Amino acid sequence: MSITRRQFVAGSAMLGAAGLLDPALAQASLNQITIPSSGQRLPGIGIGCRNYRGGPGSEEMPVFRDTFATFHRLGGKIVDTSPNYGNSEEVIGNIMAELGIRDELWVATKVDRQNRRAGIERIEESFQLLRGEQFDLMQIHNLRGVDSVLPLLFEWKAQGRFRYVGVTTSSDRQYDELERVMSDQDLDFVQVDYSLGNRNAAERLLPLAQDRGMAVLVNLPFGRGRLFNAVGDRPLPDWADDIDATSWAQVFLKYVMSHPATPVPIPGTTKPHHAEDNVNAARGRLADGNLRREMEAFIDPLLA
Repeated sequence: MSITRRQFVAGSAMLGAAGLLDPALAQASLNQITIPSSGQRLPGIGIGCRNYRGGPGSEEMPVFRDTFATFHRLGGKIVDTSPNYGNSEEVIGNIMAELGIRDELWVATKVDRQNRRAGIERIEESFQLLRGEQFDLMQIHNLRGVDSVLPLLFEWKAQGRFRYVGVTTSSDRQYDELERVMSDQDLDFVQVDYSLGNRNAAERLLPLAQDRGMAVLVNLPFGRGRLFNAVGDRPLPDWADDIDATSWAQVFLKYVMSHPATPVPIPGTTKPHHAEDNVNAARGRLADGNLRREMEAFIDPLLA
């Protein structure tokens, strides 16, 4: 019987072996991507933190902490958050400090202000909440203030406060504007919405990122839950074995990872067994072009 998203996925030999390793060795066992602008190598899976919210005594905090600990222990490194996500930056900052892993993670956040002064205030607050003197990636959130604040990000990158600069969107309504920015600016990263059930970004944006030498983060790799709803309790197809996928989550994530632009999915993850499942998607084989087309033909009727 196929393993579903609701089940704990600790049974595979690969995961069992990885769990015995220290984080650095576990990280080395994951499929890697290369950031074109620097050559830095990173694991091909991240964690999105939109739902990390609440007070220090709330019942969610121990679960959030265990989720982060699991993600880190199994080799996860890329963490993406934003000041737009309630008090997510504060929660994440506290968890990383409590676990003592801030310097072992690759931390990305965002700024969403329309003018330079407000952008500076917003970013300085992020530095305080996330408890670091440097971010790996600072992104313009949903293109807000891109013309006024993006020059600031490039200045602070030159000063060493960020290693990389990028822009984000989560809506195809912004694709034309994002394409303009990608064509005009020397960005290190773009972040877009992309999934097996939402492939619009693959028409122009992902090829442009390849042409322009930009790394790609992917939000909404599960299509806001539509993909899980579409497959329901169906067993995994036989072709899932060809990409070493043992759950639907891994199928969906491996589809994103297998695009030639080597996107890194950053699924929202708030439970330890989901972190384990997601990280395991970055192990083993990925789909080739023929299998990607077969995956698309499988899902499209279910979403119609």
